[in-house]
Amino acid sequence: MRKEVRDRLLEINREFYQSFAAAFVDKRNRLQPGVLNAIKELALEAQVLELGCGHGLLAAQLQRLGFHGRYVGLDHSQALLDRRAAGLRPPTYQFCRADLSDPDWAREIARPAGPFEWVLAFAVLHHVPTEELRLSVLTEVRRLLSPAGTLALSVWDFLDSPRMQQRIVPWGRAGLNAEQVDPADFLLDWRHAGEGLRYVHHFASDELRGLATKAHFEVLDEYHSDDGLGLYQLWRSSAADAFDRDSR
Repeated sequence: MRKEVRDRLLEINREFYQSFAAAFVDKRNRLQPGVLNAIKELALEAQVLELGCGHGLLAAQLQRLGFHGRYVGLDHSQALLDRRAAGLRPPTYQFCRADLSDPDWAREIARPAGPFEWVLAFAVLHHVPTEELRLSVLTEVRRLLSPAGTLALSVWDFLDSPRMQQRIVPWGRAGLNAEQVDPADFLLDWRHAGEGLRYVHHFASDELRGLATKAHFEVLDEYHSDDGLGLYQLWRSSAADAFDRDSR
């Protein structure tokens, strides 16, 4: 994929989450069952980093559970970050604006920048275009994770849903064509409080597992949830990989 196409895909999602922040928050007022299942083993004193934290819905859930560790939430949309609950305050809760397409995104994390026992990335990787950029993000995640830490992630599994298939629109709506993007890249529309567009990559289980292997993770668990629309995996750094964490 050419860089200008990749950048256009990133811009589509930046524009969406800035323009439709209020509508998005209105539609996302509870955590999905798959997310709740993924964090059921998360200790209330853990060091947690959430990528794509949005308006802090997961952080608010941790607060209700009595979380007293350290939570850091990153999101590229300031409009979403501005809508987080007022009670989520430092030092337990910290929020930073950071764009995962920026090679230096981890520098936005307040010190100490790690290690984190949990990194959470729910509905994030499918918005990151190209395998190269996904691997770059995951390499940084591995640097931030403790050796026995867990990466919990989810992606949308929408191709078997007749309802979601109706949301797929031609690339021409974004000034692109199918030959310019990667296989399994899609453009989905949004119809709440206006019409918008989002770029999404559809991951089959095998592709997501392959990405884990290339990024030197091993898959601990996998399941579907959220009416079949969410594919969840739990990853841990591969024990066989001699990864140099001192190079942080």
